[in-house]
Amino acid sequence: MANISMKALLEAGVHFGHQTRRWNPKMAKYIFGSRNKIHIVDLQKTVKELKKAYKFVRDSVAEGKTILFVGTKKQAQIPVREEALRCGAFFICDRWLGGTLTNFETIKKSIARLNEIDRMKSDGVFKVLSKKESSRLDKERMRMEKSLEGIKQMKELPGLIFLVDPSEEGTAVAEARKLGIPVTAICDTNCNPDLVDYPIPGNDDAIRAVKLFCSIIADAVMEGRGLLSKQEEKAAAPETTTVPSEAAGVASQDVNKPIEMIAPKEGVTNEPNI
Repeated sequence: MANISMKALLEAGVHFGHQTRRWNPKMAKYIFGSRNKIHIVDLQKTVKELKKAYKFVRDSVAEGKTILFVGTKKQAQIPVREEALRCGAFFICDRWLGGTLTNFETIKKSIARLNEIDRMKSDGVFKVLSKKESSRLDKERMRMEKSLEGIKQMKELPGLIFLVDPSEEGTAVAEARKLGIPVTAICDTNCNPDLVDYPIPGNDDAIRAVKLFCSIIADAVMEGRGLLSKQEEKAAAPETTTVPSEAAGVASQDVNKPIEMIAPKEGVTNEPNI
């Protein structure tokens, strides 16, 4: 498990919430107090909830589930993209297309079209097309790439979602809840934590804070994937039988000599001690 230090959270400004007049009362249990009309997040609660979210993400990925990172507001776009790429997760950081989850079959058609245009370009088909046609396809590709870049390889709905600011990503949260997809999210003092399964109280506007949260969740994904690899290796490995020391001694004898079978003494077994 990642070492989540209070110092790192403080340096990233995780404890700074919104103005007190903009708060959501449902975040009261995560608020330490206020200073200059700005709510201060209780970092002890942040650490506690962050550890829960980390464990949930790690264990889910270890079970083979996929995760989707979501952060479309300006402060979140770069951290979400970078950390999702680092851990090999799917991501959406430009614009959430309505129906991305609830109408995924239609989204898959758009993804297939984007992949088709990519293949045409890589195969040199654009070179034999007219300038007007190749320009039209390029514009179509750029438009779809902007929205679908991070989910081009997503063949099915994600097993869980991590997002920045559920207030900003209301459509994504609503679609996930409708389909029963668990969500963990960074929740600032103006958010409703009841809308997500694993809320992480903290600043969702400061780039350093968002970057820190995204990197910790990405670490959870990578750790979970490591556990998954070990499980797959264990399942694929051929079963081995432990050879008792007596048998090992027999194996070293001349194979041409007859082997005298000795019955075990009463009350003695050949099973190794565990």
